[in-house]
Amino acid sequence: MDEAVLTEAAGFLAGLDSDWAELITKVGPCMLKTHTEREPYEALVRAIAYQQLHSRAAEAILGRMLMLFPDGRFPDPEALLSLEDSALRGCGFSASKITAIRGIASAARDSLVPTSYEAASLSDEALIERLVQLRGVGRWTVEMLLIFTLGRADVLPVDDFGVREGWRVLKQLDEQPKPKALAQIGEAWRPYRSIAAWYLWRSAELAKASAPPKIPKL
Repeated sequence: MDEAVLTEAAGFLAGLDSDWAELITKVGPCMLKTHTEREPYEALVRAIAYQQLHSRAAEAILGRMLMLFPDGRFPDPEALLSLEDSALRGCGFSASKITAIRGIASAARDSLVPTSYEAASLSDEALIERLVQLRGVGRWTVEMLLIFTLGRADVLPVDDFGVREGWRVLKQLDEQPKPKALAQIGEAWRPYRSIAAWYLWRSAELAKASAPPKIPKL
């Protein structure tokens, strides 16, 4: 997504109501960074590494994996499949994640995972339907691929905790909205739902940063 799209999206969202306007004023310009240079195969493997881990831990695991290859570049599917399970375990991958990334690599080798060029002609839902068939890859994982690798501007990950929490904070609700309810609410954010999600992540982060510290019970 280029800067013009991000600027236009922020203006559109700010015009929805005073809550959005206040949030966008507080956060500032949308700084959503995409990695369009990455192929979907690489993005999916990276997403598996990040599942249920802090970003630093995931980056360390990926860093150790890249060190297994002479040029330090992300391995192509054949190169990844050539690694022994013991080597991947040594990087920090769990058994289930090893199975998942091998499945992704096999699918990419067999052209079941589209290239960036091929993905450009497929709709968001077509990509989701195709890729969730891979082991370890759910709808949320593909939505992250759509936003951060393919640069799709109108994706709303309604199952994401941070997005739902951001909306709860923005509207001062007692509870987070259910995914189905948020999907309906988010219809008003088209065609910039990815940017709306980015601002809702910031909303949740700001609330967490300003929360009073918990006093331990002694």
